[in-house]
Amino acid sequence: MLTFLGDQVLGRSVCVYSGSVIDVFARAGVGEQATRSTLTRMVNRGLLRRQREGRRMYFGLTEHSEAVLRDGERRVWHTGAVNRQWDGTWTLLGFSLPESWQRQRHDLRSKLAWHGFGPLFSGLWIAPGQVDVAELVTELGLASHVKVFRAHADDGTDITAMIEETWELTELAARYTAFRERWQRWESELPSCDDALAHRLLLQTDWLRIIRRDPRLPVRHLPSDWPADGAEKTFRRVHERLTPLADEAAERVIDLVESRS
Repeated sequence: MLTFLGDQVLGRSVCVYSGSVIDVFARAGVGEQATRSTLTRMVNRGLLRRQREGRRMYFGLTEHSEAVLRDGERRVWHTGAVNRQWDGTWTLLGFSLPESWQRQRHDLRSKLAWHGFGPLFSGLWIAPGQVDVAELVTELGLASHVKVFRAHADDGTDITAMIEETWELTELAARYTAFRERWQRWESELPSCDDALAHRLLLQTDWLRIIRRDPRLPVRHLPSDWPADGAEKTFRRVHERLTPLADEAAERVIDLVESRS
């Protein structure tokens, strides 16, 4: 849903008709009830707002969802999947939470993983580069329970071994390889116009799932056959091929109205 909204609504001051969302998602293999339930949950979580036009219900973004989508946009189109500019800096984040705070602990770990952190030790997480986590910590209300430091490893530290121990590289590499195998056929083939819209939605969602799990570790400390670069090239080529047909379909099947807020 966030991928769809990023494509069709973000930056346009418009709201999208629920029926249009249902139609597009049906082509992507998602049932009507699941789509309606997702829209409702996102409204309840402050990620969407409703706007009625006659008998039709439209949905628009909130400040929260815009921020989430802008962050995803940066990760997909600007940051890239391969980190070649690492300056040797690490961000260390230590936290200590009461045992009863299971939800807060889960939320913190999920947010840290999205921002590229991995568990160096229990209660001590590490990420390559200088990562600003002030907003993240404040949003979760955990500022008094978290300490953040910038650091460089001593010369004797085996960074490659540390990375292998902290992050699941084998699983991440397998995800990149599977992505490329799944989508590379569309580098030379094209679906029908309407199917192109659903394919692009699935392509972007599939890619976002992978990079959400990728801490963008320094490439010089990764295996020489690291598959992220090849997978990213496949993503960009297939997206470029699908976009003209997908945009044509979107103009025809997606009903948008001007946002009133």
